Amino acid sequence: MIYLSLFWEFFKTGLFSVGGGMATVPFLQDMSAKTGWFTSAQLADMIAVAESTPGPLGVNTATYVGYTTGLSVGGPLFGVLGGIVATLGLVTPSIIVITIIAYFLSKFRENVYVNSAFYGLRPASVGLIGAAGISIVLLTFFSVDTIYELFNHFHLEWKHLILAVVLLVLTRWTPKVKKLHPIVFILFSAVVGILFHFAGV
Repeated sequence: MIYLSLFWEFFKTGLFSVGGGMATVPFLQDMSAKTGWFTSAQLADMIAVAESTPGPLGVNTATYVGYTTGLSVGGPLFGVLGGIVATLGLVTPSIIVITIIAYFLSKFRENVYVNSAFYGLRPASVGLIGAAGISIVLLTFFSVDTIYELFNHFHLEWKHLILAVVLLVLTRWTPKVKKLHPIVFILFSAVVGILFHFAGV
């Protein structure tokens, strides 16, 4: 049953997270609260690692969650199977939708209702990505999940804020440094996080 649950949860995420990898974050937060497969802190780590490695954020996260959840059921084989099932769940809606669109696009691309539907998806995508961005800021800088929690428990993560400011200065206003490859900044952040024991590292 765990594999059916993994497939179904990530199928729903893949079906409704229009707008790219960051749009999956609100759905992953809901999944965390509902299933307990991972915590908010683990989600933040997954996002950081998924954004730092090749491949889409949603796929990387689905594979990791599926693997760790399957691993808790049995051995490594269960983990690999869980990773495959969760990843398939996430990408299946896209495959279905792309197949349908490819078949009907030539007939309906100029249809006013189809154009209106695509136009209406834009603000929804912006909203999902904006919500994901706010969630990451709250979790990273204040260690809370919601704005409501922020007002009830204000705690600023100074180390995180200092690292963010340093990276902003290096990547925006330091001419020689900002030309470096992004992987340099990713590795730098990882080393700093390990050395100074950032939360969740």
